[in-house]
Amino acid sequence: MAGKKKGITRLRVGRLTKAHGLKGAIKLELFTDEPDRRFVPGASFSLQVPTDSEWHGKSLELHELRWYNGHPVGFFVGIADRTAAESLAKAILWVDSNDAEELEDDAWYDHQLVGLDVRRDGASVGQVIRVEHFPAQDLLVVKTEDAEVLVPLVKAIVAEVDLEAGTVSITPPNGLFEEVDEAQVEADAPAAEPKADAE
Repeated sequence: MAGKKKGITRLRVGRLTKAHGLKGAIKLELFTDEPDRRFVPGASFSLQVPTDSEWHGKSLELHELRWYNGHPVGFFVGIADRTAAESLAKAILWVDSNDAEELEDDAWYDHQLVGLDVRRDGASVGQVIRVEHFPAQDLLVVKTEDAEVLVPLVKAIVAEVDLEAGTVSITPPNGLFEEVDEAQVEADAPAAEPKADAE
């Protein structure tokens, strides 16, 4: 997921997962298809961490990105030991850019998506109430009349986001929303009479 503003792009490019070794290295999950471009020596990243974290409001400068057994590991300026590396676990890395052309067509701020009307085959099925971020993908949490449905934010399912119209057009697989209907039917069914204990 990424952000979009006039003249400014804000991209979520990775997440620090856990310390690697004893010298301050940190394993990474990459959310960019261009790690060789984004993760270069001297690159600066804004940190998304809990407000009570010592790293809140701070940024990190990359010293070097290495690969171990196919997994990216970052070395950052000022992070010299395992304790410091562990304090950054789960931090999300953001980069800011003034080059609007760098931003993908399918990139938005969370607050731009929240409140949009979700439509399937032209009919409204619910409203986006929040966006959940997971390592594998982002999910739209869609509030229907009866429940909340998690919709993967991938092109195969989210066909179009029209911010001006305030809509999200989806092509969900069979069962994604039907399961909600079935669950509601079961919830509305009268409770069965309790069976008498066998003598």
